[in-house]
Parts: sequence; C-alpha cells; structure tokens
Amino acid sequence: MKSIVPVMILVLVIVAAILGYVWGTSAPSIELKPSEGAVSVTTPLTLSFKASRGSLKQLAVTVLQGDRAVPVLLKSYATGTRESRESLNLARGGLNEGPFTLKIAIGGSLSGFSGRSTTRTYTMTLDNTPPSISVLTTAHNIIRGGSGLVVYTVNEETQRTGVVIADRFFPGYRQGGEMYACLFPFPYDLEPDRYVPRVIAVDKAGNERTAGINYHLIMKSFSTDRLNLSDSFLEKIAAEFKNKFPQALTPLEIFQKANGDLRRQNVASLYDFGRRTSPTPLWQGVFLRMPNAAPLGGFAQTRFYLYKGQQVDRQTHLGFDLASLVHAPVPAANSGTVVFAGDLGIYGQCVIIDHGLGLQTLYGHMSRMTVKAGDKVEKGEIIGNTGATGMAAGDHLHFGVTVSGQEVNPVEWWDASWIMNNITGKLEQTRGLEPKAK
Repeated sequence: MKSIVPVMILVLVIVAAILGYVWGTSAPSIELKPSEGAVSVTTPLTLSFKASRGSLKQLAVTVLQGDRAVPVLLKSYATGTRESRESLNLARGGLNEGPFTLKIAIGGSLSGFSGRSTTRTYTMTLDNTPPSISVLTTAHNIIRGGSGLVVYTVNEETQRTGVVIADRFFPGYRQGGEMYACLFPFPYDLEPDRYVPRVIAVDKAGNERTAGINYHLIMKSFSTDRLNLSDSFLEKIAAEFKNKFPQALTPLEIFQKANGDLRRQNVASLYDFGRRTSPTPLWQGVFLRMPNAAPLGGFAQTRFYLYKGQQVDRQTHLGFDLASLVHAPVPAANSGTVVFAGDLGIYGQCVIIDHGLGLQTLYGHMSRMTVKAGDKVEKGEIIGNTGATGMAAGDHLHFGVTVSGQEVNPVEWWDASWIMNNITGKLEQTRGLEPKAK
C-alpha cells in the first residue's frame, strides 16, 4: 500500500502539470478588420486567428440583432493549424439596416486536449444605402489638356469622393457642411471618347454612388518639335545622371534612361505630391508668369530627339519653358505652401507649391532655391533663380501646373477671365446653395 501512494502522487503531479500546461497556454487571438463603424453587406470583413501554442480547433461566428441570433460561419480546423484568415459574408445573416452585434468564438487545442477559447463581441451598424449626390455647378467647358471645377453636395460622411475619368481619380475636398469642390482635368493623353467625368461618393460603409456632370469638350491640338542632341549636351546629362544608371555604357544610353525611366518616376512623384494639399483654396486671382521671359516650349509638345540624324527618343513635354536672363529671379505664381524643394530628377533643383484643392505649381531646373518644404509663400515672392539643372540644355525655368498630380496647361491659370469664369466664380456662385441642415 505504501508503494502505491508515491505512484498516485506522481500521477497526480503529472496530470496537474499537463492541465496546468494546457490551461496555462494563451487563448487564440482574434483580429477583425474593420472592427467598428458602419458596414454594408458588401464590405469585406476579414477575421484573423492565431494560436500562440497548440492549434486552432473550432470557430463560430454569430450575428445578433434584436431577438435574432444567426450563425454565419462555423468551421473546424485540422490538427496543427496555428493560424487562419477567414472572410465573412454578412449577407448570410439576413440583417436589417441598423445596429447589430458580431459574436466571434474561437477554441484551441494542445496535444489532443481541449485548450482555452476566446470570445469577442463587436458592435457595428449595417448601412446598405448609397449616399446622395447633388451637382450644383451647371456648365463645364473643358479644353483638352486643361482644367475644370465641379461643386456638389453629399448627404453623409464619405471615405472617398471626387471625379472619376476612365481609370483616373481626382479627389474632391469638403468646403463646409455637405459641400465639396473638385478640380479635375481633361488629360492631354486621354482620347475624347473615353472622357466621361462623373462625380463619385463612397460612404463609410462602402456604398457607392456616381452622378453625371453637364460638360462640353473643346478639342485642342499640340505642337511638335525636333531636337538635335549634341555631344556636349549628352556629356552634360551623363555627368549629372551616371550614378543613377551605372548599367548605361554611353552618354546617349544615360540620356535615354533619364529621359524615359527617370521621367516616368518623376511624373509618378507628382501624384504623391498632389495629395499633400489644402482642402480649401490658398490662391488669390490670376497666377503670375515669370516676367520678361520668352517661351521656349509649350504644354504637351511632342518632342522627337535626334542624334546624328537618327531618332533616338520621343517624349511629351509637360509645362512651359520660360527663358530670361541667366539666374533670373523666379517669383511664386500665387500664394500657397511649399510641399517640395530639392532634386527631382529630370527637373533638377525643383520647387513645388501647393495652392489648395490639389492645384500645384512646379518650378524646375533652378540654380538656387530660397524656400524649403513647409514654407508659406505669397504671390510674387522670390523662391529662387533659374538655372540649367536636370535635363536642361540651357538656363531657363520649367514652369508646370498640376491638378492632383496630373499636369495641365498653365496658360489657363495665367488668364484672369478664365479663372473667374471657370473656377473662382463657380465657388462664389454655389455658396449658399448647400441644403440647410435638418
């Protein structure tokens, strides 16, 4: 009898150790995205589970609304499953619009024993009703390569709103209450039959609605130019960009890489800068043109590059090249905030000023910059001097205008009448047309 006691004690110790190990194991973790707020039956809900030790065993997801409890996901996991990600379909719950509760229970196991479980509840709101859009501006005359403005209202909070054109999106910005304003372009490289601008609004639950815009397209052709590349120019470009393209063996190859690959990278950067904008206009009136400057190249000009009589490249020049005196002072075209001041590839030493609503001006090839990112500037304030940095053949200013990163024709913004008729006048006319709060 005495020999049995130690054995029993040993068994109890082992059992206690096993139970302590099992029940001391952390319960599986649960992560739900999104985990709060408004959702629709089409909102992708993602569940993530992880067992720190052992494995996942059984999952049960139930929706509760009123006195109804409906299972929407039941699943058993194979032994050894430590992580899982599941998609949840709320349409199976037969929910009505309004608040509901999501109950998630996940159990674990360890070495064949049932382990600890985790239960979480989330309170959310089902919203399947798309927002309402009312377009307030009535006429939009858009020149190819130019800009337009639409003012509209949306009757609820949005997660995304603006103008969609083909596969491109241009954000709208809230002006107060339910009113939004959106600057949008007629991209120079978009065929007219694909240009159908529509206002879009997506609410917090993911419901989407679009509304048409009354618009009239004005076609415009763009010039071409043939540029002969000299060896001295190619050597200058090679010296500036050889570190970026060590695989290029000749000055001509470096030029082609910079004029093509680097140009595309820089253009993509403009879309990133375009999101760093004030939601309200910072500019006042007409935009200034650099004084006493002769234009060297216009907007959307197709340039054919020739070397020793052979075409070696073709690109579209976006912006205006303006030449004055060497190292001429460069004034800010209008008031705003500097969002970039530094080296920007083909543009060389470059300043970008935000004027609000996604509208920005670009000043390239500068020899000197007297501002930095974050600085507030006034119309006419000197921000630096012209130069020949980047892909410039000689001292000049490359002046560009972008709308949410899309380059547009600067000429419109130098025209006080155009700005009044197409931009600021519309903003003024629509003030007070917003629906009154109920």
